[in-house]
Amino acid sequence: MKTIINLGLAAALSVSAAMPVMAAEFTKGTIQKVDTKAKKITIKHGPLTNLDMPGMTMVFSVADPAMLEKAKEGSNIQFIADRVRGKLTVVEMK
Repeated sequence: MKTIINLGLAAALSVSAAMPVMAAEFTKGTIQKVDTKAKKITIKHGPLTNLDMPGMTMVFSVADPAMLEKAKEGSNIQFIADRVRGKLTVVEMK
């Protein structure tokens, strides 16, 4: 019985490993404000499909404060946001 369970578990894991991982989508936005002290950025953005949110202007934390060094108010960007420890966070920006 234990062998059957182990085989079933191995089969399930191999199927999940073969499934493609969905790549995060970049969203277009415009930087409205950069707050390096608070490590936050305000972005007017299009829909965030991975978070099921419509376009709006909102404040995000940043995963890496170094992202803010190149960020300039009024700049058009593309970014990926996600929930990190319960906070909406920019995890990648270009």
